[in-house]
Order: sequence, then C-alpha cells, then structure tokens
Amino acid sequence: MFGVLVVASVGVGLQSQAAVPWQLVEHTIATDLRGGYQVVAVDMNKDAKIDLLAIATSATADLVWFENPTWTRHVVASGLPSMINADAFDLDKDGIPEIALASGFATAPTRSAGVMTLLTHGADVNAPWTAKEFDRTPTAHRLRWIDAEGNGQKVLINAPLAGIKGVAPDYRDTVSIYAYKPSELARTTVTDAEEGVIHGLAVVDWDGKGRQALLTASFMGIHVNRFANGRWQRTQLTAGNPEAWPKNGSSDVAVLRTKAGRRLAAIEPWHGNQVVIYRGSGDTWDQRAVIDDTLNDGHTLIAGDLDGDGVDEVVAGYRGAGGGVNIYRLGADNQWVKTVLEQPKSMAAAACALAHLNDDKRIDLVCIGTSTANLKWYENQPAK
Repeated sequence: MFGVLVVASVGVGLQSQAAVPWQLVEHTIATDLRGGYQVVAVDMNKDAKIDLLAIATSATADLVWFENPTWTRHVVASGLPSMINADAFDLDKDGIPEIALASGFATAPTRSAGVMTLLTHGADVNAPWTAKEFDRTPTAHRLRWIDAEGNGQKVLINAPLAGIKGVAPDYRDTVSIYAYKPSELARTTVTDAEEGVIHGLAVVDWDGKGRQALLTASFMGIHVNRFANGRWQRTQLTAGNPEAWPKNGSSDVAVLRTKAGRRLAAIEPWHGNQVVIYRGSGDTWDQRAVIDDTLNDGHTLIAGDLDGDGVDEVVAGYRGAGGGVNIYRLGADNQWVKTVLEQPKSMAAAACALAHLNDDKRIDLVCIGTSTANLKWYENQPAK
C-alpha cells in the first residue's frame, strides 16, 4: 500500500504535507528477478495494453516480459548473461517493437564484453525471439531510441559507462557515446568529449521543434546533444555537483513541467545522495537547489504528472541500505514536499517507469529492485 508521509529534515525548500492527492496501490508482479536493474513499459503484443519488459543482471540470462493485465511471464530470449539495459521501438511498423539490448556488462571496462543485440519477434510473439549481435563496446550501459531528426525514423543511442582505460573510483579516461541507424546497425559517434562515468540519459524535445535531443548525466555534468546539419552538437547545461572528482557532476537527469516553466531534476553525484532541482533557460541552467540529501546509492529518477494538475512530480529511487522510493511534489507555496512510497528492504529501486497500465487515464508507476529482486506496479488511484 501507499507509504507513510514523512517529515523531511534535510534539503533546501523541502517540507512535509498532511496528505497527497493520490493513493498508490501496490501490486507485486514478480519476486524472483535477482539483480533487477531496469523496467521498460511497452506494448509487446499489439493488444493496446502496456506490458512490462524486465532486465536483470543475474546469471539466469533470461530476458522476460510480463503481459498486462494478467502479468503472465514470457521469455524473449535466453543465454544473455549480465544484461544491463534495453529499449524498445517498432522499427518495421507492424505494431510490435524490436528490442535493443546491452549485455555482458561489468563495471571494469577490461572485463566487460558490452554485447549489443537486436531482438525481433516471429509469428508467435510469446515464443523466443531472434537475437542478432551487431556490436561490442566495453561497458555498454544505457540504450535509448531517439528521433533525432524529427522524421519518425529513430536511431539507437549506446552510452557506455566508462572509457576502456577507466579504473575505479576515478575512471579517468575519455568515453564516447555512439549512434546506430537501424538500416545498417553500424556504429557512428555522437560525442567523444565525455570523461569519467556516464550514467543517466533522457530523451526530450529540448527545443520544442519536433526533434528529440539527448540529455546526458555524467562526471562532466548535464549536457544536451542535438543532431543538426548532419552532425551532433554537444552543449553543457550545468556542471552538476561542485565537489572534487570523482564526486562531481551528475548521475541521472529528468525534465519536469511546472507552472513557471520547465525544470531539470538530477541525482548527484554518481550513485549519489542528493536530489537536485535546476532552474534556468535556454542552455544555461545554473540555479541549483538540493531538495533532499538522504538517498543511499541513488539510481533512478523520473518525472511525471501523478495528480493530473499539469505540474510534474519527481520520483527518485535508491538501492543502498535496503533501498527505497521517494516522491517529490511541488506545492502551491513553491516548496517541494517529500513522500516516502517504499521503505527500506521492500524495494531497492534500480529503475522506475511511468505508464498507463489500466483504463483509468491516471499515470501509474512501476519499479524494479536489485537486492529485493522484485517488480511492482503502483496503481494510481484518487485520494480517499
């Protein structure tokens, strides 16, 4: 059930509130996803219902999806150890997506195969899919399909965690981000100017012109990467956490809507403790406010309108000390209100997603846990 509201004792501009305008009813979908790392909300079988694709790093090496509304488990493919990230997009316009998957992951670049695979369905979408390896890039870590030209023809982004010479904890090496056109799946470079660790990606129409841009969160801060005139252009929006390397920069990024315009949310530093809100305009986002500094191994950050008021809430999940999930709501007095959705040891959130999972038109929340090995749907219902 919905977590108890707590009074936040830390952070700038953060306060408590007696109630929230929703209740999130918990449904447990799976409890055996050892090393649960990512959940992708996507219609897998062309029935107009959003299903859940679950990625786990465990040695079981099965990529699975859960069919809405019964949440029946299906295996997409087996024999894919150390899976780390996936994204889905319908390349051939048949109503069923293709899946790009990164596996063979390790945080040490010299031990990470970084296998890139494209999975396609056959006549029976519930049967195992065909897997085609198309590249290897050590520490392949974040994958996203992006409509960079605004023509509906998406390319695949592959952001490795670190450069091949990077060694923990500093990871001092340059690291490139790659793009692949689906027609040939050949690697091209988005940027080779990153350094240290890249952790978070967000795909957004940053300029409001119908072209999606790529936001990156890394040791180098938050950057926007735009494709224009046949090439990628990289611009820093903020340097992120001002501490010394390797506690500098950002770990995850999300864009949110407020009545006063958009904001950036971030977890900082890498796998950090802070939830940060940035204000700015254009390509300058230098007004930084820490609204919470109590996360332990912060690992997922998303934004969406849970209460339907036109202002986005921020959802942050963490994995350390048993994990947890917090929701931050911007109140009428322009102060952020924190609710604890999940207490430690019930959801060590590695990733969360927002999607309409039933017919009530209220956006729902799903999260997947690492040490808790679980997948949960939090059904968004009106407050009682």
